[in-house]
Amino acid sequence: MDLLTNAYLWVKALHVISVIAWMAGLFYLPRLYVYHAEQVGQSGETHQMFTTMERRLLQAIMTPAMIATWVFGVMLFVTPGVVDWSMIWPWSKAASVLAMTWFHFWLSARRKDFLNGTNERPGKTYRFMNEVPTLLMLVIVFSVIVKF
Repeated sequence: MDLLTNAYLWVKALHVISVIAWMAGLFYLPRLYVYHAEQVGQSGETHQMFTTMERRLLQAIMTPAMIATWVFGVMLFVTPGVVDWSMIWPWSKAASVLAMTWFHFWLSARRKDFLNGTNERPGKTYRFMNEVPTLLMLVIVFSVIVKF
């Protein structure tokens, strides 16, 4: 545990970097889905290009960033003195991170729908879902900074 205490600022920095990369993808992928659903369709060259972009974003950026976010986040919460579990903020943050993770997997399932040409959701659904990470981010940031 002494190692975690000594590495705290490094782990915290790596956690923030991971979160930024993950959030960038969580904001961008639903927007790609909006365009894919509304303007591209489910076949052709543009469809292939979009499925490639969506796959690369999800597999090369978002999923590794999500894993890193979890690894560094767990390291932070097991570091002695960092989290006071008697307060509300760690629980609201944890619930929001779990919801963000669910959203990540929901986006992954939607990518498979586009890949298989079986997407039935309109662009409006993806526009609505594009707000989910923003709302969760607000809860997480206020939880950690304000510690309500």
